[in-house]
Amino acid sequence: MANSGGRSKSESVRRQSSEGACSSADPVGEILNSSKTIAVVGLSNRSMRPSHGVAQYLQSVGYRVIPVNPHEREVLGAKSYARLEDVPERVDIVDIFRRSEFVPEIVESAIRIGVRGIWMQEDVVHTEAAERARRAGLFVAMDTCILKEHKRRSGAKAPHCK
Repeated sequence: MANSGGRSKSESVRRQSSEGACSSADPVGEILNSSKTIAVVGLSNRSMRPSHGVAQYLQSVGYRVIPVNPHEREVLGAKSYARLEDVPERVDIVDIFRRSEFVPEIVESAIRIGVRGIWMQEDVVHTEAAERARRAGLFVAMDTCILKEHKRRSGAKAPHCK
């Protein structure tokens, strides 16, 4: 699951997101600044898991985090849902912490519920699903950490997300 063409992660984010629905000079910053609710698919209650730390950070900077994991009832004080389609409120970004082979199904669900963006965490890569999301008008970030990108724009030091 390496980056395409040997690009650095930040180069990959710029390339991937610049092809998405956002047209600003910094589409990553635009989607992060204009979003309020992030559904984290694969969010775990296990505090040592990257999904847990990233979601906890996102909550700490003001995002509403909605866990999507059929094996959890509640994570970080929020009710967990089995599927994106079960979430009863509007979702801006779907942040994916699942293996790459599960991404197409998640992207289709995200399109069905009308999200604005898909975020595939580090080492989560599925080019065809990313293209499907872009064709549907969604912002797409692939193989990068939403926490690191948020911290980069806020000037804070980011921990490792994997």
